[in-house]
Amino acid sequence: METAILADGSTIEYLPDMIGEGVMKQVYFTADKSSVICFYKDENAGTDVNRMQRLEKILGAFNPTTDKTGEYFKQLFCWPTAIVVKPKLGIVTPTYPGNYFFETGFLTGKEKESTWFVRPKPRSMLPPEEQGNWINYLKICILLARSVRRLHQAGLAHSDLSNKNVLIDPISGQSIVIDIDSLVVPGLFPPDVLGTRGYIAPEVLTTIHLPLKDPKRQHPSATTDQHALAVLIYQYLLGRHPLEGPKTYPAASAEEQERLEMGSKALFIEKPSDTSNKPSDLKIPFTALGSHLSNLFQRAFINGLHSVNERPTARDWESALCKTWDLLYPCHNSYCPSNWLILHDTSNVKCPFCGSKPQGTIPILRLRSERRSGQWTLDTQLVIYHNIYLFKWHTFGNVFPGETADRTPQAYCVFHEGKWLLINLNLTSLTSPGGNLVAPSPQPGQPGQAIELKDGISFRLSQEPNGRMAEVQMLKLSH
Repeated sequence: METAILADGSTIEYLPDMIGEGVMKQVYFTADKSSVICFYKDENAGTDVNRMQRLEKILGAFNPTTDKTGEYFKQLFCWPTAIVVKPKLGIVTPTYPGNYFFETGFLTGKEKESTWFVRPKPRSMLPPEEQGNWINYLKICILLARSVRRLHQAGLAHSDLSNKNVLIDPISGQSIVIDIDSLVVPGLFPPDVLGTRGYIAPEVLTTIHLPLKDPKRQHPSATTDQHALAVLIYQYLLGRHPLEGPKTYPAASAEEQERLEMGSKALFIEKPSDTSNKPSDLKIPFTALGSHLSNLFQRAFINGLHSVNERPTARDWESALCKTWDLLYPCHNSYCPSNWLILHDTSNVKCPFCGSKPQGTIPILRLRSERRSGQWTLDTQLVIYHNIYLFKWHTFGNVFPGETADRTPQAYCVFHEGKWLLINLNLTSLTSPGGNLVAPSPQPGQPGQAIELKDGISFRLSQEPNGRMAEVQMLKLSH
Protein backbone atom coordinates (compact mmCIF):
# COMPACT_ATOMS: atom_id res chain seq x y z
CA MET A 1 0.00 0.00 0.00
CA GLU A 2 1.26 3.48 -0.93
CA THR A 3 0.40 6.81 0.75
CA ALA A 4 -0.35 10.13 -0.92
CA ILE A 5 -0.51 13.54 0.76
CA LEU A 6 -3.41 15.85 -0.11
CA ALA A 7 -3.32 19.65 -0.42
CA ASP A 8 -5.08 20.01 2.96
CA GLY A 9 -2.33 17.96 4.69
CA SER A 10 -4.36 14.78 5.11
CA THR A 11 -3.25 11.45 3.66
CA ILE A 12 -4.88 8.79 1.51
CA GLU A 13 -3.75 5.24 0.84
CA TYR A 14 -3.71 3.80 -2.67
CA LEU A 15 -2.86 0.49 -4.33
CA PRO A 16 0.57 0.39 -6.01
CA ASP A 17 -0.59 -1.18 -9.30
CA MET A 18 -1.53 1.29 -12.03
CA ILE A 19 -5.02 0.51 -13.42
CA GLY A 20 -5.04 2.89 -16.38
CA GLU A 21 -3.08 5.49 -18.28
CA GLY A 22 -4.07 8.36 -20.57
CA VAL A 23 -2.07 10.98 -22.44
CA MET A 24 -1.89 13.24 -19.36
CA LYS A 25 -2.39 11.01 -16.29
CA GLN A 26 -1.71 7.66 -14.62
CA VAL A 27 -4.52 6.17 -12.54
CA TYR A 28 -4.46 4.16 -9.28
CA PHE A 29 -7.22 2.81 -7.03
CA THR A 30 -7.50 4.13 -3.48
CA ALA A 31 -7.41 1.42 -0.79
CA ASP A 32 -11.20 0.93 -0.69
CA LYS A 33 -11.58 1.35 -4.49
CA SER A 34 -14.32 3.98 -4.02
CA SER A 35 -12.03 6.59 -5.62
CA VAL A 36 -9.03 6.78 -7.91
CA ILE A 37 -5.91 8.93 -7.79
CA CYS A 38 -4.85 10.40 -11.13
CA PHE A 39 -1.20 11.52 -11.11
CA TYR A 40 -0.06 13.95 -13.81
CA LYS A 41 2.69 12.44 -15.96
CA ASP A 42 4.26 15.85 -16.60
CA GLU A 43 7.06 16.13 -14.03
CA ASN A 44 6.69 19.94 -13.99
CA ALA A 45 2.95 19.82 -13.22
CA GLY A 46 3.58 20.53 -9.53
CA THR A 47 5.30 23.83 -10.31
CA ASP A 48 2.66 24.97 -12.86
CA VAL A 49 0.97 27.82 -10.95
CA ASN A 50 -1.80 28.17 -13.54
CA ARG A 51 -2.73 24.47 -13.25
CA MET A 52 -2.75 24.62 -9.44
CA GLN A 53 -4.98 27.71 -9.43
CA ARG A 54 -7.31 26.04 -11.90
CA LEU A 55 -7.62 22.91 -9.74
CA GLU A 56 -8.23 24.96 -6.58
CA LYS A 57 -11.05 26.87 -8.30
CA ILE A 58 -12.58 23.71 -9.80
CA LEU A 59 -12.71 22.08 -6.38
CA GLY A 60 -13.70 25.30 -4.59
CA ALA A 61 -15.66 28.31 -5.80
CA PHE A 62 -16.82 26.78 -9.12
CA ASN A 63 -17.80 23.33 -7.83
CA PRO A 64 -21.44 22.43 -8.71
CA THR A 65 -21.40 19.29 -6.53
CA THR A 66 -21.28 21.21 -3.24
CA ASP A 67 -24.38 23.45 -3.41
CA LYS A 68 -28.06 22.59 -2.85
CA THR A 69 -28.28 20.62 -6.13
CA GLY A 70 -24.87 19.04 -5.53
CA GLU A 71 -26.12 15.50 -4.92
CA TYR A 72 -27.96 15.59 -8.26
CA PHE A 73 -24.90 16.79 -10.19
CA LYS A 74 -22.62 14.23 -8.52
CA GLN A 75 -24.50 11.74 -10.74
CA LEU A 76 -23.78 13.76 -13.92
CA PHE A 77 -20.11 14.70 -13.34
CA CYS A 78 -17.12 12.72 -12.16
CA TRP A 79 -15.96 15.78 -10.22
CA PRO A 80 -12.55 15.79 -8.46
CA THR A 81 -12.81 15.65 -4.65
CA ALA A 82 -9.20 16.47 -3.61
CA ILE A 83 -5.81 17.63 -4.89
CA VAL A 84 -2.79 15.38 -4.32
CA VAL A 85 0.57 17.12 -3.75
CA LYS A 86 2.87 14.16 -2.93
CA PRO A 87 4.46 11.95 -4.22
CA LYS A 88 3.52 14.25 -7.13
CA LEU A 89 0.65 16.43 -8.30
CA GLY A 90 -2.62 14.66 -8.96
CA ILE A 91 -6.33 14.61 -8.20
CA VAL A 92 -8.71 12.27 -6.42
CA THR A 93 -11.97 11.51 -8.25
CA PRO A 94 -14.82 9.08 -7.52
CA THR A 95 -14.64 5.70 -9.26
CA TYR A 96 -17.07 5.58 -12.20
CA PRO A 97 -20.37 3.91 -11.21
CA GLY A 98 -20.63 0.26 -12.27
CA ASN A 99 -23.21 0.87 -15.01
CA TYR A 100 -20.56 2.75 -17.05
CA PHE A 101 -18.61 -0.47 -17.66
CA PHE A 102 -19.60 -3.05 -20.29
CA GLU A 103 -20.98 -6.23 -18.74
CA THR A 104 -21.02 -8.47 -21.82
CA GLY A 105 -19.25 -8.96 -25.14
CA PHE A 106 -15.65 -8.33 -26.20
CA LEU A 107 -15.48 -5.06 -24.21
CA THR A 108 -16.48 -6.58 -20.85
CA GLY A 109 -14.98 -4.48 -18.05
CA LYS A 110 -14.10 -1.55 -20.33
CA GLU A 111 -15.56 1.97 -19.90
CA LYS A 112 -18.63 2.87 -21.96
CA GLU A 113 -17.04 5.69 -23.92
CA SER A 114 -19.50 7.43 -26.24
CA THR A 115 -17.14 6.36 -29.07
CA TRP A 116 -18.89 2.98 -29.16
CA PHE A 117 -22.38 4.45 -29.51
CA VAL A 118 -22.15 7.46 -31.87
CA ARG A 119 -21.59 5.59 -35.15
CA PRO A 120 -23.48 2.62 -36.62
CA LYS A 121 -20.44 0.38 -37.20
CA PRO A 122 -18.99 0.29 -33.65
CA ARG A 123 -22.53 0.25 -32.20
CA SER A 124 -23.39 -2.83 -34.31
CA MET A 125 -20.34 -4.65 -32.87
CA LEU A 126 -21.82 -4.46 -29.38
CA PRO A 127 -24.16 -7.12 -27.96
CA PRO A 128 -27.81 -6.02 -28.51
CA GLU A 129 -28.38 -5.74 -24.75
CA GLU A 130 -25.56 -3.17 -24.49
CA GLN A 131 -26.86 -0.98 -27.34
CA GLY A 132 -29.90 0.36 -25.47
CA ASN A 133 -32.98 1.77 -27.17
CA TRP A 134 -33.44 5.07 -28.97
CA ILE A 135 -35.56 6.73 -26.26
CA ASN A 136 -32.63 6.30 -23.84
CA TYR A 137 -30.34 8.24 -26.20
CA LEU A 138 -32.86 11.09 -26.07
CA LYS A 139 -32.73 10.89 -22.26
CA ILE A 140 -28.90 10.94 -22.39
CA CYS A 141 -29.05 14.08 -24.54
CA ILE A 142 -31.25 15.83 -21.95
CA LEU A 143 -28.84 14.93 -19.13
CA LEU A 144 -25.76 15.95 -21.12
CA ALA A 145 -27.31 19.31 -22.10
CA ARG A 146 -28.20 19.83 -18.40
CA SER A 147 -24.60 19.03 -17.36
CA VAL A 148 -23.12 21.48 -19.85
CA ARG A 149 -25.71 24.13 -18.93
CA ARG A 150 -24.66 23.79 -15.27
CA LEU A 151 -20.97 24.15 -16.18
CA HIS A 152 -21.66 27.28 -18.23
CA GLN A 153 -23.93 28.65 -15.48
CA ALA A 154 -20.91 28.51 -13.16
CA GLY A 155 -18.79 30.37 -15.73
CA LEU A 156 -16.83 27.24 -16.66
CA ALA A 157 -16.28 25.49 -20.00
CA HIS A 158 -15.17 21.89 -20.52
CA SER A 159 -12.50 22.45 -23.23
CA ASP A 160 -12.66 18.84 -24.51
CA LEU A 161 -16.30 17.81 -24.64
CA SER A 162 -16.23 14.74 -26.88
CA ASN A 163 -16.97 11.06 -27.37
CA LYS A 164 -13.96 10.34 -25.13
CA ASN A 165 -15.06 12.45 -22.17
CA VAL A 166 -18.74 11.56 -21.92
CA LEU A 167 -19.47 8.05 -20.65
CA ILE A 168 -23.00 6.85 -21.32
CA ASP A 169 -25.17 3.92 -20.30
CA PRO A 170 -27.81 3.40 -23.01
CA ILE A 171 -29.41 0.60 -20.94
CA SER A 172 -30.60 3.08 -18.28
CA GLY A 173 -30.28 6.35 -20.24
CA GLN A 174 -27.58 7.87 -17.99
CA SER A 175 -24.54 9.98 -18.78
CA ILE A 176 -21.52 11.24 -16.85
CA VAL A 177 -19.01 13.90 -17.91
CA ILE A 178 -15.38 13.07 -17.06
CA ASP A 179 -11.94 14.75 -17.28
CA ILE A 180 -13.08 17.74 -15.27
CA ASP A 181 -9.55 18.87 -14.31
CA SER A 182 -8.94 20.61 -17.67
CA LEU A 183 -11.91 22.97 -17.44
CA VAL A 184 -11.65 26.55 -18.64
CA VAL A 185 -11.87 28.70 -15.49
CA PRO A 186 -12.72 32.44 -15.65
CA GLY A 187 -9.72 34.74 -15.27
CA LEU A 188 -7.15 32.01 -15.90
CA PHE A 189 -5.37 31.22 -19.17
CA PRO A 190 -7.16 28.25 -20.79
CA PRO A 191 -5.50 24.85 -20.54
CA ASP A 192 -3.37 23.72 -23.45
CA VAL A 193 -5.96 21.18 -24.60
CA LEU A 194 -6.44 20.78 -28.34
CA GLY A 195 -9.65 18.78 -28.01
CA THR A 196 -10.71 15.60 -29.78
CA ARG A 197 -10.99 15.08 -33.53
CA GLY A 198 -14.54 15.69 -34.77
CA TYR A 199 -15.53 17.84 -31.78
CA ILE A 200 -13.09 20.76 -32.07
CA ALA A 201 -14.95 23.91 -33.10
CA PRO A 202 -14.10 25.21 -36.61
CA GLU A 203 -12.65 28.49 -35.27
CA VAL A 204 -10.22 26.58 -33.02
CA LEU A 205 -9.06 24.32 -35.87
CA THR A 206 -8.71 27.28 -38.24
CA THR A 207 -6.33 29.11 -35.85
CA ILE A 208 -4.56 26.06 -34.38
CA HIS A 209 -1.33 26.84 -36.31
CA LEU A 210 -0.91 30.22 -34.55
CA PRO A 211 1.31 30.57 -31.43
CA LEU A 212 -0.52 29.81 -28.16
CA LYS A 213 -0.47 33.44 -26.97
CA ASP A 214 -1.37 34.97 -30.33
CA PRO A 215 -4.48 37.16 -29.83
CA LYS A 216 -6.01 35.74 -33.05
CA ARG A 217 -5.75 32.17 -31.75
CA GLN A 218 -9.15 30.82 -30.65
CA HIS A 219 -9.17 28.81 -27.41
CA PRO A 220 -11.69 26.44 -25.81
CA SER A 221 -14.65 28.33 -24.31
CA ALA A 222 -18.39 28.03 -23.72
CA THR A 223 -19.00 28.65 -27.45
CA THR A 224 -16.67 25.81 -28.47
CA ASP A 225 -18.52 23.55 -25.97
CA GLN A 226 -21.77 24.58 -27.71
CA HIS A 227 -20.41 23.23 -30.98
CA ALA A 228 -19.26 19.93 -29.41
CA LEU A 229 -22.57 19.51 -27.56
CA ALA A 230 -24.54 19.93 -30.81
CA VAL A 231 -22.30 17.34 -32.52
CA LEU A 232 -22.82 14.81 -29.71
CA ILE A 233 -26.61 15.30 -29.65
CA TYR A 234 -26.79 14.88 -33.43
CA GLN A 235 -24.68 11.72 -33.18
CA TYR A 236 -26.63 10.13 -30.31
CA LEU A 237 -29.97 10.69 -32.03
CA LEU A 238 -29.04 10.09 -35.68
CA GLY A 239 -25.93 7.88 -35.52
CA ARG A 240 -23.72 9.97 -37.81
CA HIS A 241 -21.40 12.99 -37.70
CA PRO A 242 -22.96 16.28 -38.90
CA LEU A 243 -19.87 17.40 -40.86
CA GLU A 244 -18.43 14.14 -42.20
CA GLY A 245 -19.66 13.76 -45.77
CA PRO A 246 -18.18 12.90 -49.17
CA LYS A 247 -16.81 16.39 -49.93
CA THR A 248 -13.00 16.73 -49.84
CA TYR A 249 -10.56 19.55 -50.51
CA PRO A 250 -7.08 19.37 -52.05
CA ALA A 251 -4.49 19.52 -49.27
CA ALA A 252 -0.80 18.80 -48.75
CA SER A 253 -1.38 16.54 -45.74
CA ALA A 254 -4.10 14.69 -43.82
CA GLU A 255 -3.81 17.30 -41.04
CA GLU A 256 -4.36 20.16 -43.46
CA GLN A 257 -7.30 18.33 -45.05
CA GLU A 258 -8.93 17.90 -41.64
CA ARG A 259 -8.33 21.57 -40.81
CA LEU A 260 -10.28 22.44 -43.94
CA GLU A 261 -13.10 19.85 -43.69
CA MET A 262 -13.73 20.41 -39.98
CA GLY A 263 -12.46 24.01 -39.83
CA SER A 264 -12.67 26.84 -42.34
CA LYS A 265 -14.51 24.80 -45.04
CA ALA A 266 -16.75 22.79 -42.67
CA LEU A 267 -20.14 22.12 -44.27
CA PHE A 268 -23.24 20.58 -42.65
CA ILE A 269 -24.09 17.30 -44.43
CA GLU A 270 -27.80 18.26 -44.44
CA LYS A 271 -27.54 21.90 -45.48
CA PRO A 272 -30.58 22.45 -47.73
CA SER A 273 -28.92 25.09 -49.93
CA ASP A 274 -25.71 23.08 -50.54
CA THR A 275 -26.00 19.29 -50.82
CA SER A 276 -22.40 18.72 -52.00
CA ASN A 277 -21.45 17.13 -48.64
CA LYS A 278 -24.57 14.97 -48.27
CA PRO A 279 -23.88 11.21 -47.91
CA SER A 280 -25.71 9.04 -50.44
CA ASP A 281 -27.00 6.66 -47.74
CA LEU A 282 -28.58 9.27 -45.45
CA LYS A 283 -31.93 7.73 -44.48
CA ILE A 284 -33.43 9.69 -41.57
CA PRO A 285 -33.18 13.48 -41.99
CA PHE A 286 -32.68 15.69 -38.94
CA THR A 287 -36.10 17.21 -39.61
CA ALA A 288 -37.68 13.88 -38.50
CA LEU A 289 -36.81 14.93 -34.93
CA GLY A 290 -39.37 17.76 -35.02
CA SER A 291 -39.11 21.53 -35.17
CA HIS A 292 -37.76 22.08 -31.62
CA LEU A 293 -34.56 20.16 -32.43
CA SER A 294 -34.29 20.80 -36.18
CA ASN A 295 -34.38 24.57 -35.55
CA LEU A 296 -31.43 24.21 -33.17
CA PHE A 297 -29.49 21.95 -35.55
CA GLN A 298 -29.90 24.63 -38.23
CA ARG A 299 -28.61 27.27 -35.81
CA ALA A 300 -25.67 25.06 -34.77
CA PHE A 301 -24.55 23.71 -38.14
CA ILE A 302 -25.73 26.32 -40.66
CA ASN A 303 -25.97 29.76 -38.99
CA GLY A 304 -23.56 29.10 -36.11
CA LEU A 305 -20.98 26.83 -37.69
CA HIS A 306 -18.76 29.80 -38.56
CA SER A 307 -20.58 32.48 -36.50
CA VAL A 308 -20.12 31.50 -32.87
CA ASN A 309 -22.72 33.92 -31.47
CA GLU A 310 -25.47 32.17 -33.45
CA ARG A 311 -24.95 28.82 -31.71
CA PRO A 312 -27.68 27.45 -29.42
CA THR A 313 -26.79 27.43 -25.72
CA ALA A 314 -26.89 24.29 -23.59
CA ARG A 315 -30.06 25.68 -21.99
CA ASP A 316 -31.62 25.99 -25.47
CA TRP A 317 -30.85 22.31 -26.08
CA GLU A 318 -32.13 21.22 -22.67
CA SER A 319 -35.43 23.04 -23.24
CA ALA A 320 -35.88 21.80 -26.84
CA LEU A 321 -35.06 18.21 -25.86
CA CYS A 322 -37.61 18.29 -23.02
CA LYS A 323 -40.28 19.69 -25.37
CA THR A 324 -39.40 16.98 -27.90
CA TRP A 325 -39.74 14.31 -25.17
CA ASP A 326 -43.36 15.45 -24.78
CA LEU A 327 -43.97 14.63 -28.48
CA LEU A 328 -42.91 10.97 -28.15
CA TYR A 329 -45.40 8.32 -29.25
CA PRO A 330 -44.90 4.52 -29.12
CA CYS A 331 -44.36 2.77 -32.45
CA HIS A 332 -46.35 -0.46 -32.31
CA ASN A 333 -44.41 -2.20 -35.08
CA SER A 334 -42.63 -5.03 -33.22
CA TYR A 335 -39.76 -4.89 -35.73
CA CYS A 336 -39.14 -1.14 -35.26
CA PRO A 337 -35.51 -0.50 -34.24
CA SER A 338 -36.60 2.52 -32.20
CA ASN A 339 -40.03 1.63 -30.71
CA TRP A 340 -40.76 5.38 -30.52
CA LEU A 341 -41.39 8.21 -32.94
CA ILE A 342 -41.61 11.97 -32.50
CA LEU A 343 -45.13 13.01 -33.46
CA HIS A 344 -44.34 16.46 -34.78
CA ASP A 345 -46.29 16.53 -38.05
CA THR A 346 -49.99 15.76 -37.52
CA SER A 347 -50.63 15.80 -41.29
CA ASN A 348 -48.22 12.91 -41.91
CA VAL A 349 -47.81 10.65 -38.86
CA LYS A 350 -45.18 8.08 -39.81
CA CYS A 351 -42.30 6.43 -37.93
CA PRO A 352 -39.02 7.55 -39.56
CA PHE A 353 -37.21 4.49 -38.21
CA CYS A 354 -39.41 1.75 -39.72
CA GLY A 355 -41.92 3.54 -41.97
CA SER A 356 -45.03 2.21 -40.22
CA LYS A 357 -48.04 4.46 -39.63
CA PRO A 358 -49.86 4.50 -36.27
CA GLN A 359 -53.61 3.89 -36.34
CA GLY A 360 -56.55 4.92 -34.21
CA THR A 361 -57.07 8.13 -32.26
CA ILE A 362 -54.27 10.03 -30.52
CA PRO A 363 -55.13 12.84 -28.06
CA ILE A 364 -52.82 15.85 -28.05
CA LEU A 365 -52.95 18.32 -25.16
CA ARG A 366 -52.16 21.86 -26.25
CA LEU A 367 -50.94 23.49 -23.04
CA ARG A 368 -51.59 27.22 -22.69
CA SER A 369 -50.50 29.82 -20.13
CA GLU A 370 -52.29 33.06 -19.22
CA ARG A 371 -49.69 35.68 -20.12
CA ARG A 372 -52.21 38.53 -19.73
CA SER A 373 -55.61 38.35 -18.11
CA GLY A 374 -57.90 36.34 -20.39
CA GLN A 375 -55.17 35.73 -23.02
CA TRP A 376 -54.04 32.09 -23.14
CA THR A 377 -50.84 31.61 -25.15
CA LEU A 378 -49.76 28.20 -26.49
CA ASP A 379 -46.64 27.08 -24.59
CA THR A 380 -46.11 23.49 -25.59
CA GLN A 381 -47.86 20.26 -26.56
CA LEU A 382 -48.10 16.84 -24.97
CA VAL A 383 -48.83 13.78 -27.10
CA ILE A 384 -50.93 11.30 -25.11
CA TYR A 385 -50.49 7.52 -25.06
CA HIS A 386 -51.74 4.84 -22.67
CA ASN A 387 -50.33 5.27 -19.11
CA ILE A 388 -48.45 8.54 -19.75
CA TYR A 389 -47.94 10.71 -16.65
CA LEU A 390 -48.39 14.47 -16.33
CA PHE A 391 -46.02 16.37 -14.01
CA LYS A 392 -45.86 19.83 -12.48
CA TRP A 393 -43.94 21.16 -15.48
CA HIS A 394 -46.98 20.32 -17.60
CA THR A 395 -49.38 21.83 -15.06
CA PHE A 396 -47.63 25.16 -14.46
CA GLY A 397 -46.15 27.57 -16.99
CA ASN A 398 -43.30 28.62 -14.66
CA VAL A 399 -41.95 25.14 -13.81
CA PHE A 400 -39.03 23.71 -15.82
CA PRO A 401 -38.22 19.97 -15.70
CA GLY A 402 -34.66 20.59 -14.47
CA GLU A 403 -32.65 19.33 -11.51
CA THR A 404 -34.90 20.93 -8.87
CA ALA A 405 -38.24 19.81 -10.37
CA ASP A 406 -40.73 17.80 -8.31
CA ARG A 407 -41.00 14.48 -10.14
CA THR A 408 -44.20 13.34 -8.40
CA PRO A 409 -46.82 12.37 -11.04
CA GLN A 410 -49.81 14.74 -10.95
CA ALA A 411 -52.17 12.81 -13.27
CA TYR A 412 -52.07 10.08 -15.90
CA CYS A 413 -53.94 9.17 -19.09
CA VAL A 414 -55.42 5.80 -20.09
CA PHE A 415 -57.43 4.32 -22.93
CA HIS A 416 -60.28 2.54 -21.13
CA GLU A 417 -63.35 0.92 -22.65
CA GLY A 418 -62.99 2.88 -25.87
CA LYS A 419 -62.45 6.24 -24.17
CA TRP A 420 -59.39 8.36 -23.43
CA LEU A 421 -59.38 9.48 -19.79
CA LEU A 422 -57.18 11.89 -17.82
CA ILE A 423 -57.17 10.57 -14.24
CA ASN A 424 -56.27 12.93 -11.41
CA LEU A 425 -53.69 11.94 -8.80
CA ASN A 426 -52.36 15.06 -7.10
CA LEU A 427 -53.85 18.09 -8.88
CA THR A 428 -55.66 20.06 -6.17
CA SER A 429 -57.67 22.31 -8.49
CA LEU A 430 -58.13 20.34 -11.73
CA THR A 431 -61.33 21.71 -13.21
CA SER A 432 -63.61 20.00 -15.75
CA PRO A 433 -64.67 21.73 -18.99
CA GLY A 434 -67.97 22.49 -17.24
CA GLY A 435 -66.21 24.21 -14.34
CA ASN A 436 -66.44 21.47 -11.67
CA LEU A 437 -63.52 20.46 -9.47
CA VAL A 438 -62.13 17.00 -10.32
CA ALA A 439 -61.06 15.32 -7.08
CA PRO A 440 -57.48 14.06 -6.67
CA SER A 441 -56.49 10.62 -5.35
CA PRO A 442 -58.28 9.91 -2.02
CA GLN A 443 -55.19 8.05 -0.80
CA PRO A 444 -51.82 6.98 -2.29
CA GLY A 445 -52.16 4.23 -4.85
CA GLN A 446 -55.78 5.01 -5.66
CA PRO A 447 -56.93 6.97 -8.73
CA GLY A 448 -58.83 10.22 -8.35
CA GLN A 449 -61.67 11.40 -10.55
CA ALA A 450 -61.30 11.62 -14.34
CA ILE A 451 -61.97 13.89 -17.31
CA GLU A 452 -62.85 12.24 -20.62
CA LEU A 453 -60.67 13.66 -23.39
CA LYS A 454 -62.81 14.78 -26.33
CA ASP A 455 -61.91 16.81 -29.37
CA GLY A 456 -62.10 20.57 -28.83
CA ILE A 457 -62.66 20.62 -25.06
CA SER A 458 -60.59 22.85 -22.74
CA PHE A 459 -60.02 22.50 -19.01
CA ARG A 460 -57.83 24.04 -16.29
CA LEU A 461 -55.07 21.80 -14.93
CA SER A 462 -54.76 24.17 -11.99
CA GLN A 463 -56.54 27.31 -10.76
CA GLU A 464 -53.36 28.42 -8.95
CA PRO A 465 -51.08 31.20 -10.28
CA ASN A 466 -49.31 30.07 -13.49
CA GLY A 467 -51.72 27.10 -13.77
CA ARG A 468 -52.17 26.00 -17.39
CA MET A 469 -55.19 25.40 -19.57
CA ALA A 470 -55.26 22.17 -21.62
CA GLU A 471 -56.97 22.20 -24.98
CA VAL A 472 -57.66 18.75 -26.47
CA GLN A 473 -57.08 17.85 -30.10
CA MET A 474 -58.13 14.29 -31.08
CA LEU A 475 -55.96 13.18 -33.97
CA LYS A 476 -57.90 10.54 -35.96
CA LEU A 477 -55.64 8.38 -38.07
CA SER A 478 -57.13 6.36 -40.90
CA HIS A 479 -56.40 2.67 -41.37
